[in-house]
Amino acid sequence: MLYGLSLLAGIVLLTLGGEGLIRGAVAGAKRLGVSPLFTGLVIVGFGTSSPELVVSIQAAINHQPDIAIGNVVGSNIGNILLILGLCALICPMTVQPQALKRDGMVMLLAAVLFIVLALNGSLARLDALLLLLGLAIYLGWAYWSESRHDAPAATVHAAEAEEVTQLPMGVPMIVVALVGGLALLIGGSQLLLYGAVGVAQAMGVSEAVIGLTIVAVGTSLPELAVSIIAALRRHADVAVGNILGSNIFNIMGILGVSAFLQPLTLVERMATFDQWVMLGASAILMVFLYTGLRLSRGEGALLLLGYAAYLTASFTVIS
Repeated sequence: MLYGLSLLAGIVLLTLGGEGLIRGAVAGAKRLGVSPLFTGLVIVGFGTSSPELVVSIQAAINHQPDIAIGNVVGSNIGNILLILGLCALICPMTVQPQALKRDGMVMLLAAVLFIVLALNGSLARLDALLLLLGLAIYLGWAYWSESRHDAPAATVHAAEAEEVTQLPMGVPMIVVALVGGLALLIGGSQLLLYGAVGVAQAMGVSEAVIGLTIVAVGTSLPELAVSIIAALRRHADVAVGNILGSNIFNIMGILGVSAFLQPLTLVERMATFDQWVMLGASAILMVFLYTGLRLSRGEGALLLLGYAAYLTASFTVIS
């Protein structure tokens, strides 16, 4: 019971902390005159991954590589199969062709790069630097390509910033939101990791399974919130863009930082099963989006069925 409450409390604190951090950062960016394009592309797109970042860093420092890597791999699987599946049921998902060609392909290539770097069963500091270099190149390319007035994808990232509902914030409130959000993220990550390890032991499953499922879904709640709100407002391209950007940052940014701080070892089940599910989900999403530049309700239902099958396999067959 104690472990379950700790896990739940950690998820709540991470969600609140991520919200506070994003809102404070967006408000601060507006006061500083940062462009809506950059705000949507970097602050919102990557800010929604802040719970994953803090949890994976804490897990890496605590020598819990199964949770550090499982959190990222599981989040990417959940982002596609669960979150986009749910969003497509609410509203068929459309996507800008330019964003699909760039962000979709980078997401797919990031998954392939991770698999290649982890072929020896671990992510070393050199691997981490390669991932971070890839992220820097992607950000530079994305900002350059979207800075042109004829780039429709720029309006998607600008709209992404607007999905974060803002109340007027003065400088003191911005500081409170940023500092408070960070404190909640750190505290929430500690509770989440404590509860996750305890739940895994109580259920008789590995830390990898908990990291890939419960922890991954819990840290993905900011992406779920932004994407669901966008789908309800019929801003489907914003929902898709948020997930593509989040998956890119999860692999190249979060794993890059985590593995640089502490080299990570890949557990056998992730090497033989989960990383291939992540790559397969990314490839299927690309196929769905390329056919008509949309994700239909039927395709969304298939994604949800795929996630249900993945969870069933994780707790019964592969655990």
